[in-house]
Formats: sequence, C-alpha cells, structure tokens
Amino acid sequence: MTERRYFGTDGIRGRVGEGAMTPEFMLKLGWAVGEHLRHTTGRSKVVIGKDTRLSGYLFESALEAGFAAAGIDVLLVGPMPTPAIAYLTSTFRAQVGVVVSASHNPHYDNGIKLFGAEGRKLPDTDELEIEAALESAMHCVAPEAVGRARRIEDAGGRYVEFCKSTFRSPAALHGLRVAVDCGNGATYHVAGDVLRELGASVTELAVKPDGFNINQGCGATDLALLQRTVTEQQLDLGIAFDGDGDRCMMVTRSGQVVDGDQLVYVIATSRKQRKKLRGPVVGTLMSNLGVEQALMEQGIEFIRAKVGDRYVMEQLLTHDGLIGGESSGHVICLDRTSTGDGIVTALQVLAVIMNSGQSLEELIAPIHLYPQLLVNVRLESGDANSVLTAAAVQQAKQTVEAELKDAGRVLLRPSGTEPVIRVMVEGEDGASVKHHAEHIAQAVRDVSAG
Repeated sequence: MTERRYFGTDGIRGRVGEGAMTPEFMLKLGWAVGEHLRHTTGRSKVVIGKDTRLSGYLFESALEAGFAAAGIDVLLVGPMPTPAIAYLTSTFRAQVGVVVSASHNPHYDNGIKLFGAEGRKLPDTDELEIEAALESAMHCVAPEAVGRARRIEDAGGRYVEFCKSTFRSPAALHGLRVAVDCGNGATYHVAGDVLRELGASVTELAVKPDGFNINQGCGATDLALLQRTVTEQQLDLGIAFDGDGDRCMMVTRSGQVVDGDQLVYVIATSRKQRKKLRGPVVGTLMSNLGVEQALMEQGIEFIRAKVGDRYVMEQLLTHDGLIGGESSGHVICLDRTSTGDGIVTALQVLAVIMNSGQSLEELIAPIHLYPQLLVNVRLESGDANSVLTAAAVQQAKQTVEAELKDAGRVLLRPSGTEPVIRVMVEGEDGASVKHHAEHIAQAVRDVSAG
C-alpha cells in the first residue's frame, strides 16, 4: 500500500458509530497493530490511554481485546493526556502507545493516535503497514499466547512528577496566581497538581468531565471563560489546554490571547539568550509572519513545515532543532520531551517569566502580529483536491495574491481530520484580509456546491 485509507495527519478520527469509529473496527485495529508488532519485534506490550469522552470506554475495551488476540500485553492507564501516553510508553519500555481521543473535537467524535517506543508518533511507513494488516483476515493466537492486561494505578502521579522535572528555574512559582482551563478533558486531574506543587496559586476551570462536555465552551479552542476569569479575578495569567492536553494557549492579565506562535517565540528567545538553543525554530505554513520577523530580529533562523505537529517534528529532526510549534498551541520542546505537551509548554513559559522577572505581556511585546483570518469551509460535495484545483478557486487565490504582493500570504489546504478546506489570508490591513478571505472562501463554497 502507498496511500493511507484511515490515518490522517493526526491519527484516525471520525464520528462515533460511523466509518472507522466503531467497536468492530477498533477490535480489528488493535489486532492489526498487534500483528505488526509481533512480526517486527516479537511479543510486545502497549500502553492504552484515553481522554474523557464517554465513547472512550467502548473503544478502549475493543482495542484491548484486539491486542490480546494478537498476543500483545496491554497496560491500561485510563484518562491521561496524549503526551502522558508518549512518556509512559517510553518509561514502561512498551513498543506502542495508543491514545483514544479526538483532541479538540466535540464529544461525539473520537479517534486514535499511535506512538512508538521512543515516545514519538509512528512514521507513515508503520501506519501503511498497519493499514495493510487491516485488509487481512483476523485470527487469534494460540490460547497460551493470548495477551494479558493490567491497569496502572499510579500513571497520573508518574506523569505529574515528569512534568515538574521539566521546569528548570531556581525560582518556584510562589506568588504567581494563575487560572487553568482543562477543557473538561484529559488534563483535568493532573494540570492543577503540577502547578500547585511548584508553588502557584491555582484557579481551576472545566475540571468536571461528564463524558459529553469536553471542549464545550472551554479549553484551548474557546478562551472566553479563561479570559473572563483572569480579568475579573485580576490573576497574573491564564493557561488553557485542549481535550487531550497536547495544545496550550495562554492569556495575559488583561485577557489578551497568546497563541502557539507567540509561545514558541518566548521559549526560543529565552533559550537563545541562555545559549541553549540549537538549530532553527520550526513553525508551519500557518505561522504568523510577525512571529517569523520577530525571531529573525533576534538572530534565530525560522523555517516552515506543512501544517501538523508530525511535520513540525520531522523538520526539527531533519535540521537538528529543538523548538517548534503551531499557532493552534502545539509546541514541541525536544530538550524537555519527545512530543508536543501542553503542560510542559506552559511550564517552559512560566520558567521564563520567573527567571526574567517579566510579565507575559512584556515577553511578547516585540512581536507585531499581522492580521490573519482563517475561514473553514465545509465541503458539500466533491473531494478536497478536486475543489482546491478547480479553475474558479485557483483564479480567486491568484487574484488575492496579486493584490497582496509581498505584504501578505494566502494558504489553501484540506483539513486532515474533517471534510473541510481551510482558507487563510494574512496581510497588513485587517479589513482587506477579511474581504480577501471571504472572496476565496465563497469560490470554494460555489465549487463544492456544484
């Protein structure tokens, strides 16, 4: 196989009960991953974690049965952030980590992410081999070879201690007043403990998941609750995570949003000042031009990867870099951990604040963001590639690019997780950016409608 049927840019994702999001598919997927492991590494073990969606129980059990049928031992850790599974996979010497999560999506979606033994997402070649195994008939190993399963009761404590170990500052967080919005997701029982144990005064938000309220009016994708709490209670700053805890967004004491691009700038410039930065900083095609310019003014090379934290990681490894990320809040600090981690990201920024004595507002002040607008157009018909290459869409894009010249950017790309085309326009004037983005988006809508 050369093309992936099920895996997108961030694992497999969809609406529960439809497509790949069924118990039958999850049973087969567990078996297929197990078969891949058995033929490449011999008898193996995997770690399975999940976020707080109700459907996590369903898929966790189906995956467990599939792995057992392939002769693979299973360690169950329950609700844990995605980066915690990456860490636990490595620390337990497991061959694969499995996360049952649809990240920032609503509760009615779910998905699967896979990590290798080193705590990094599986490469495309492994995903293709797993998809090939999915096409085979499922069978069970001999009764004496069936995999065992056990639950790890102290997984949360292990991860809390790991996160704390990444906070490298002689000054603890004493005196810092923060609000933490866990999005009713997988960080709900660990993020507050990490910050409190490091000395901060913590106001917790959205830490009562009920299986349905994940990412609902809270978390890294909806910052209104966090902004209101920080400003009304006059706190120093706010931190928000998405449903599976690999994204981090922050707000200043005045309620200003600080996105992943800006967090990358804060972390990278601090590392540079302390002579701890190596290689270029990696962003994506969506990264704001203002952040690129601010980094360059500090003498820091900046390169762009395709959208998706797996592609940021690829570029970091290729260019021997340490720091990279996306505006959505995925930030990778390879000098601290093996994958994007929302809590670790927050701790790196807090360490800069404590070491420098500067506020978050002061740290991001050198960045002059360009107005940027992202319009998500849901497809009514046709596949994304045919819509993107349609003459009308290309003509609209070229018209806008001609008007922007060198003072802006246009990016059209399909979502890796939804039937959506993302239209991004960036320029010097907010009103013209809005006009240009809507012009292209309407061309996409017209072509999709047929």
